[in-house]
Amino acid sequence: MAQGFDPVAATAAYLAQLPPALHEKAKAYTQGGHWLLLWGTLVAILVAWIVLRTGVLVRVRNGVERGKPRVWLAVVAVAVVDGVIELILSLPWDAYAHWWRERLYGLTGRPFAGWLSQHLTVNLIGIATTTVLVALLYWLVRRAPRTWWLWGGVLIAAGFLLQSLLSPVLLEPLFNTYTPAPPGPVREEVVAMAKQVGVPYDKILIYNGSKQSNRYTANVAGVGSTARVAMSDVMFKKDADLAEVRGVVGHEMGHYVHGHIYWLALADGLMALVSFFIVDRTFGLVAGWTGAKGVSGLADPAGLPVVWIILAVVTLIGTPIQSSVTRAIEADADQFSLTHFNEPDGLAKALVKTIEYRYDSPSRLEEIIFYDHPSVRARVLRCMQWKATHPPSSSSPGPQGG
Repeated sequence: MAQGFDPVAATAAYLAQLPPALHEKAKAYTQGGHWLLLWGTLVAILVAWIVLRTGVLVRVRNGVERGKPRVWLAVVAVAVVDGVIELILSLPWDAYAHWWRERLYGLTGRPFAGWLSQHLTVNLIGIATTTVLVALLYWLVRRAPRTWWLWGGVLIAAGFLLQSLLSPVLLEPLFNTYTPAPPGPVREEVVAMAKQVGVPYDKILIYNGSKQSNRYTANVAGVGSTARVAMSDVMFKKDADLAEVRGVVGHEMGHYVHGHIYWLALADGLMALVSFFIVDRTFGLVAGWTGAKGVSGLADPAGLPVVWIILAVVTLIGTPIQSSVTRAIEADADQFSLTHFNEPDGLAKALVKTIEYRYDSPSRLEEIIFYDHPSVRARVLRCMQWKATHPPSSSSPGPQGG
């Protein structure tokens, strides 16, 4: 370690590797994304209100029941029709927010047809899974009208874990190809890392993430036997070296080893519990405001858009809480990587490459409200502070060779 190493100066040197124009572009993209949360919520409310005002769900419910108690069938029919209509009405906004804007900022080169195909597939699968959850929630409302919101939170947590278990096996292979890392230095290094911390080394995969996005990323997914760590091929197209691979994969292994998926399930369950409690207490009021004609009450599936309106508002208000939970988990994964693999410069170099889609130096308030990861500046500084007190395990140099 060079004498007089300054973590703050080293952090500034890392960030200065990128030109000012790129920092400004990242700032515009990131802060524009904050506004998308608000506009996306307003679009969701407008779409739900349109569905509600047309009375189409009331007609669907009446058509299914025809004077007979076909509650389950009515709930399923209403949920499917509502999902399809909202998918169609939301399509212009989704195309702008998730495709056109990404192309505008150079974060994807995917043609619209490719994006649309995946978007429709994902949403049709989402309609199917949401229909199951909605049917179970309405069953809870009927069976336990006073405490359904409590059991609803448990249901969402369990559903989160079930989805996490099945997603790597059933869903993700629909959109990307996952293969074991090919023989060579990267695979050898990753296998050694996995053995070091007790991660099954046959679950370290590479996927063609460049198909959807130019973002430099890796992720962990699955639960138990389906858990795996996956690295986007973008990492290798952008010349990631072994130090970067160690830093990034070490971070993802931290998620795996510390069982962060279970903490996220707990957080989702608690957020759902609070959200459903608010739905329980405000449904009648919001139904009145939105002119929900023909809806008899909370247990009536024709009032589903009212539920979506309430949840959209609650989710927006709860953004700082959700962001803070995931930010704490990401910080813990960074610490795991530093502690077990000691690659502060490798992790810092990788983090700098994410600046193109995540502004590195937000205000503290902006970070608390919107950032689901610590800011790049804060993460690189943490790496440099670690480096100041822990000799690096590899010869990966920092921006100043220190």
